[in-house]
Amino acid sequence: MKKITLWSLAVASIVMLGSCQSQNQEMGTTDVVTPHVYTNPTGDEFPILAWYSLLNDQVTKERYEEMAEAGFNISFSHFGTAEQVEQALELSQGTGVKILITCKEMYDDTENTVKRFRHHPQTVGYFLRDEPVGADFPNLSALAEKIRKADDTKLLYLNLFPIYVAPEHLGAKDYADHVSQFIEKVKLGMVSFDNYPVTFDGVRAEYYANLEDVMAETKKVGIPFWAFSLSTAHNPYPVATRAAMRMQIFSNLAYGAQGIQYFTYTSPGTETWNFHNAPIDANSQRTEVWDRVAEINREVKALTKVFLGAEVVKVRHTGANIPVKTTALAEGDLPKMIRKVEADGGGVLVSHLKNGNRQYLMIVNRNIYQPQRVTVETAEGVMRIMPDGRELTAKTYSPSLYVEAGDMLLFGWEQE
Repeated sequence: MKKITLWSLAVASIVMLGSCQSQNQEMGTTDVVTPHVYTNPTGDEFPILAWYSLLNDQVTKERYEEMAEAGFNISFSHFGTAEQVEQALELSQGTGVKILITCKEMYDDTENTVKRFRHHPQTVGYFLRDEPVGADFPNLSALAEKIRKADDTKLLYLNLFPIYVAPEHLGAKDYADHVSQFIEKVKLGMVSFDNYPVTFDGVRAEYYANLEDVMAETKKVGIPFWAFSLSTAHNPYPVATRAAMRMQIFSNLAYGAQGIQYFTYTSPGTETWNFHNAPIDANSQRTEVWDRVAEINREVKALTKVFLGAEVVKVRHTGANIPVKTTALAEGDLPKMIRKVEADGGGVLVSHLKNGNRQYLMIVNRNIYQPQRVTVETAEGVMRIMPDGRELTAKTYSPSLYVEAGDMLLFGWEQE
């Protein structure tokens, strides 16, 4: 995530915090801090977060309703004061959008600020900071404990660097170690990370390695992760196309992400990174990206029964040159209800998911520039799940279908 200048002073106060341990008040003894227990902050809805959201005169009921129209249910604005947070909480009521809280007082007077907002029905959770390195973890653990002392029921959120940051900068032997250290030391009960794979030079080679590492480390300890799509152009990233955002969102979901996020919703008020073509531009008007985001979010919401609470059984890739750190689809990898998966282009992502008594096969076209013809042979009883959530017998369709750039196919059946 690119650092936003107006936020630097508020975040800087974190470094003033000393490390601490949880105190048992009744016994007067020091206990080992246990991890925060994650619960879905949006209940039975799939979390869809707008990063760098409404600010100043944009904070109106009508603007929050517009966000909900685009499919968002969490707004994250970089508010400077608790009074601004209070205003947002009040104005967002009844819109379907809740507020992830941050303000200067969250760091200057943590416990009282959390107590001020913890019972407000619009409070979804608390933001700690963006993109820490390993040396920051002790202070972040201390901040998390201060928040948890006042409210241990809501989302505790921060966002990690992507895999293409050098391990020596992160203070880890490799990226997986960075994620593992974060989970163990900060204990937020979830992981969020950003990775913006589509640059002017093409798609970053390490994109799927990032998903592999985060999926593996979170599965080890049984906690969820959230991931991003880039929705605002800035150096060195082009304007977000339909295909590029769909590839990112659907790949995240195929790897089991339990929350999706967009950077950003509104255009950041700085020229440092040449931000432009956000869903809401610097004039507070919609761009073409708003419609692209809204389309994807409608589909994610329609497929909540598939993705919310889904567990990854296996992720594989096809093609002559599969992405770094991924595993090639081999004989025996497919569930027995799926006879064959083939693609005639550069290759596809193949994810086997389970959710309750249902199983799913999700196929994502990794190519954001070209469609691929994908052949999927299924057994009787397999359903094709459409983008609006409808289910049709898979054999209603030809087994060979063109999958548009960045798009996906989804199949489901009863538990084997």
